[in-house]
Amino acid sequence: MKKLSVMLIAALSLLRASQVVTFKTTSRLVIETVEVKDRKGLPVEGLTQADFTLLENGAPQEIRFFEFQKLPSPTEDLLPPMTKQSPQVSLTARLPNARIAPEVSHRNKRLLVLYVDLTAMPTADRLRAFAAAQGFVRSRMTSSDLVTIALFSNGAVRVLSDFTADRDSLFSALQVLSAREVQGLEEASNDIELGDTGAAFGQNDAEFNIFRTDRQLAGLQTMTRMLGTLNEKKALVYFGSGLRLNGMDNQAQLSATINDAVRAGVSLWPVDSRGLTAEAPMGDASKGSPGGIGMYTGASAMAVSTGLQRSQDSLWTLAADTGGKALFDSNDLAAGIVEAQKATSSYYILGYYTANEATDGKYREVKVTLKGDTSAHLSYRKGYYAPRQFQKLAAADRERQLEDAFLAGDPITDITIAVEIDYFRINRAEYRVPVAVKLPGSELSLSRQKGATRARIDFIGEVKDRYGTTVQNVRDKIERKLDALTASELSRRPVEYQTSFTLLPGPYRLKFLARDLETGRIGTYETAFVIPDLNRKEDTVPISSVVLGGRIPSVTRVFRRSGKLDVYLEAYPTSGSHDLRAFAALYHGQAKVYETRAVRSEAAGTLGAAPVEISLPLGELPAGEYRCQVTVVDSAARKASFWQTNISLIP
Repeated sequence: MKKLSVMLIAALSLLRASQVVTFKTTSRLVIETVEVKDRKGLPVEGLTQADFTLLENGAPQEIRFFEFQKLPSPTEDLLPPMTKQSPQVSLTARLPNARIAPEVSHRNKRLLVLYVDLTAMPTADRLRAFAAAQGFVRSRMTSSDLVTIALFSNGAVRVLSDFTADRDSLFSALQVLSAREVQGLEEASNDIELGDTGAAFGQNDAEFNIFRTDRQLAGLQTMTRMLGTLNEKKALVYFGSGLRLNGMDNQAQLSATINDAVRAGVSLWPVDSRGLTAEAPMGDASKGSPGGIGMYTGASAMAVSTGLQRSQDSLWTLAADTGGKALFDSNDLAAGIVEAQKATSSYYILGYYTANEATDGKYREVKVTLKGDTSAHLSYRKGYYAPRQFQKLAAADRERQLEDAFLAGDPITDITIAVEIDYFRINRAEYRVPVAVKLPGSELSLSRQKGATRARIDFIGEVKDRYGTTVQNVRDKIERKLDALTASELSRRPVEYQTSFTLLPGPYRLKFLARDLETGRIGTYETAFVIPDLNRKEDTVPISSVVLGGRIPSVTRVFRRSGKLDVYLEAYPTSGSHDLRAFAALYHGQAKVYETRAVRSEAAGTLGAAPVEISLPLGELPAGEYRCQVTVVDSAARKASFWQTNISLIP
C-alpha cells in the first residue's frame, strides 16, 4: 500500500510538471504621423520623443515608438532625366499584377500612388493621364520617391507594382497602357485574371457596378485600405474624368471613402484628366445638338456648364477633406503629381499601445501637442475608430451598436446597398413612396462560411424633410434559412427588401442602414429625393415613377437577354379622356433599335389613375448599354410626357 501511495504521488508530481501555464494578453498599437511646421511653413527637425504629449480621449498615453522621416525638398534630390528609351514591349504582354506589401518599412521615402480610374474615361483622357505619369517618371522623380501604379476598371482595383524606385519598370508599364489605348486594344486575356484585389465592398458584382459613381468611390476606398497597412504617409494622385453623384448613387459612400483615407493616412490629389476644357455652348460633334426652347433661353448652355462643375465638385471634396489639393482646368496633368510630391515633407511617426482594450467600435479622439511650444503647427489624424467584435456583444449592446451606427456622422459601407425610390399618388395630397433595397448575396454569404445556418438582416431607415425633421421611419428584419443549396444560390443572387412611406410633395432625405446579424457587417445608404406635386403638372401628362422590372423594381437596372423588360407606371390624365396611349423604345447610341406598339390605358377609380404596363422582349438584342424611353400621350388633351434612363443587358 505504501509503495502504491509513493507511485501515485510521483505520478501526480509528473502531471503537474507537464502542465503548461498560459498567460494571454492583447495590445493594440496605434500609429500617428505628425507633421510639425514653424511659422514659415518649414518642417521642424531635431525633436525627440520627450518633446511630444499624446492623449487619447483625454487620457495620457506613453509613446512607445518614435521615428523621424526626413524627406528632402524635391528640388534637392531630383534624379537626372531618363535619356534612354524603354525597350519596345509587346502590346499583348502581361502587365505586372502585384499587391501592396503590408508592414514594410520605407524609411525616409516619399510614397506616391498613381491611381487611374478608367471608368467613364474617354481614350483621349486616358492618354493624357498616362502621358502625365510618364513625364513625371522620366524627369520629375527624386531619389526619395517610391511610386506605385494602380488601375480601377471593370469594378476592380488592380495594383501594377508595389512601391518601387525602378523608373524603367514604371515607364514600361505606362508605355504598354498608353500604346494599347492608341491601338484601341482591350486588356489582354491573360491580364483579366486579377486575383484577390482585397476588395471588400462588392465592386466586382456586375449588377451593382453599372451606372453608379459610388462604385468608383468604393474602389478608391479599397485602395486606401490597402495602403492603410503602411505606417508612413501616403499621397494618392487620382486621375479621372470627373465624378458626379446622381440620384442612383449612395451619397454615404463619399463620406466613407474620405473617412477611410484619413484613417489610413492617405491624402487624395484628384487630377481632372479632361484638362482645360472649352466646350461649345450647344455641345460638340460627339453628340446630337439639343432641341427645344432651351436652345434660345440659355438653359441648354447652362446645363452643360453646370454638369461640368458638378463633376468636379466631388473631386474637390475628396481633396479638401483628406489634406490634398485638386487640379482642374490645366493641361499639365503632371503638375498634380508634383504638387503631391512637394506637399509630403519631413514628419514624425508616433506609436503607442492604447490602454483602452474595449472592442466597442467607438470613436476615440487623439490629441498631440508639443511641450512648451505653441507657435508650431501640428498636422495629424485627430482620432480613430476602435475595432468591434460583434459576436461578443449582448442583445442590448447589438441594438445600441445599430443605433449608434445609424446616428453617427461617419457612415459604414461594409455592405453594398442599392436603393430605388418611387412614388404613386394616393389622393390629391398624399403619395405612396415604395422603397426597394438590394444587397449583393455574395457579401452576405460570408456568414455561411463561418458556420451559420441562417442569414438574418436588420434594416433601419428614416425620412427627413427639408428642415431636418424626421417625418417617418422603419425598423424591420428578414431571416432566411441556409443549407448547402440555398447558400450557393445566395452567393449569386441579391437579397431584396421592400418597404414604403406615405409622404406629401416636397424635398426629402432618406438614410437607410442594413446589418448582417451573423457577422455584424453594416452598410449605409443616403440620398436626397423629391416628391413632385402632380397637381401642378399642366403642360404635360402627370405620371408616377416609371418602374423597370414590373411591379417589383430591378433597382440596378441590369437585365438578362434571356428575359424581358417589364415597364410599369401610372398616369393621371386631367381631361377625363379615355384615349391615353403609351409606348417604350430602346436606343443604342443615336439609333433606335426597338419600339413597342402603343398600349392603350383607361383611367379608373376616384383619382382617375390609368395603369400602364409594357413588356419588351430582349432576346434579339446584343448585350450592352441602352437608353430606355417611355412616352405617354393624351390625345384628347394634346399633352405628352417623356421619361428616359440607362439600362444594361448582360448575357
